[in-house]
Amino acid sequence: MSGHNKWSTIKHAKGAADAKRGALFTKLIKEISIAASMGGGDPNSNPRLRAAIVKARAASMPKDNIERAIKKGTGELGGGTFEELVYEGYAQGGVAVLVEVLTDNHNRAAANVRNVFTKNGGNLGSSGSVSRMFDRKGVIEYDAEKVSEDEVMEAALDAGAEDIVNEDGIITVTTDPNSFTQVVEALEPKGWEALSAEVSMVPQMYTQVDAETAAKVKKLLDRLEEDDDVQNVWSTVEYPDDFNPED
Repeated sequence: MSGHNKWSTIKHAKGAADAKRGALFTKLIKEISIAASMGGGDPNSNPRLRAAIVKARAASMPKDNIERAIKKGTGELGGGTFEELVYEGYAQGGVAVLVEVLTDNHNRAAANVRNVFTKNGGNLGSSGSVSRMFDRKGVIEYDAEKVSEDEVMEAALDAGAEDIVNEDGIITVTTDPNSFTQVVEALEPKGWEALSAEVSMVPQMYTQVDAETAAKVKKLLDRLEEDDDVQNVWSTVEYPDDFNPED
């Protein structure tokens, strides 16, 4: 899990910036809306919606925003219809990349994703070419300076978590996707503030790259994440210890 923590720390350091919060909320709103559209607006009977709401709460999204997103999904407030798409490919250095898209325009999304790969030294692959390198897992993260590893471990394991790792200042709780909501709901009453909580695609193995390649890979991943249609980007990259993702 060590690579996951490095990747995740970088991801959340970026995502916490105020300038990116609006874009993050837009993606979360789409995720909540499509979950409500597909499975109804009651989170008690819609596990996907419950997971999306948990993720939104971890990002400090206001309750009103969440409720409006649900109503958009159920048709109470109107709104467009989104299509889910997954693109798979490789960045430089043989880094596998998985891109999840929610879009109201299939052709636009496909063209944009392909363009990002092409202009940044990557290659799109066929369906299944890299997805087999990832496992779908629930991932909940805490700041190790603010919560006790022992307390998190005890509560998480009792709730059905698979693994707890403390590395690089981040405590990462990993769950089976089907147990994710159950574990989050068991941890929430403890009052610990999560850095993130989401069902994610976790690499089975990581691809180490040198500093020069790392910069190129990061640029491709950043360009993908900046696209309005792109919901999530996962990769197998493991950056060098001396690589500064903010440069």
